Formats: sequence, C-alpha cells, structure tokens
Amino acid sequence: MNMRSAKVNCSGFTLIELMVTLTIAAILAFVATPSLTTYKRNAELTSATNTMVSAINAARGEAMKRGMNAVIVPSDGTTWSNGWVVFVDANRNRTYEAATDTLVLSQGAVSSYISVAGNGSATGTTPYILYDASGYAKLASGAFSPLTLNISRNDVSGSNVYDQTRRIKIASTGSLRTCKPASATDANCLAAAD
Repeated sequence: MNMRSAKVNCSGFTLIELMVTLTIAAILAFVATPSLTTYKRNAELTSATNTMVSAINAARGEAMKRGMNAVIVPSDGTTWSNGWVVFVDANRNRTYEAATDTLVLSQGAVSSYISVAGNGSATGTTPYILYDASGYAKLASGAFSPLTLNISRNDVSGSNVYDQTRRIKIASTGSLRTCKPASATDANCLAAAD
C-alpha cells in the first residue's frame, strides 16, 4: 500500500480574524444603542401624544354628531397623567356621571416618566377640554378657548428637554395640531395657547 501525503486545506477563521470581527461588532453595538434608546423614547412620547389626539378628535366628533357638549377630563379629576375620560356631557356639569352622561372612551394612566399638563381650561383644580355642538373649543362660560397640552418626558434634562416634548395646540375653532418645540421661545410651538 502506497501512502501518499495529501495536502489538506483547512478553511475557517483565525483567532485574529475572529477578534477583529468581534471588536467591530462591539463598536457597532455601542454606537447603535443610544440610537435605539432615542428611538424608543420618541416612540413612547409619540404614542402618548397620538392617544391624546385621538381622544380629543373623538370628543369633537361626538359633540358634533350628537349636538351636545363633549368633554375630556382627567380620570381622577385633577391630573392628566393619570388618564382621561371622554364623554358626552348631558347635564353640562363637566363631571362624568354614568347615569346621565354617555361614555365615549376611557384612557388609563400614561407611563410614570411621561407627564401631561395643560393651560387655559386644561389646567387648574378641575381641568377640562370642552367642545360644543358646533365643534368649537369652549370654556364652561361659553367663551371660546384655545389651549395647549404639553406632553413630555420627566426623566430628561438639559438640551434633551425640548427634543422629548410634544405639544397639542387646540384652536378656539376646535381644530388641533401637534408640534415639537425647538426651544422655549420657538414661535411655531409656544407653550401658550394661540
């Protein structure tokens, strides 16, 4: 029997090639992680904003459809971050009463790191957003009432504050828009109602 020496070709990674590949993967993961965190934060904030916009649009639609006032109030009566209730206010007292009012929707509390605050009629000890039968945003007194809701993350500071803030601006005509302020003095997205 003739034994011939055969040259065997081994294929695979050397230890150096493996180390270089793992180093590059670690660097890419290190760079991508802040981007994913930012994406997740923006998605949570956008979700909370869209949920509130949907509630406001539902209130306006129900007010015009039923020819009655529709109201959005915090679930606990004082703090928007604890959730909100949308209802048709049959007795016009801006308080949800199951016996007389028609519940449109109820939203639970937002995450603890998201805060919701308002101005105009959406602030104070008994905040509310009221739409009349014509779809106008009004005060309980009947006067027109523009207002702004500020939805922001309360776990950020410094330059990230405005990047992690969304505003819902409701005109006295009832129409709304959302915006993201670039600074405290951003003329296109002021905290004050316009």
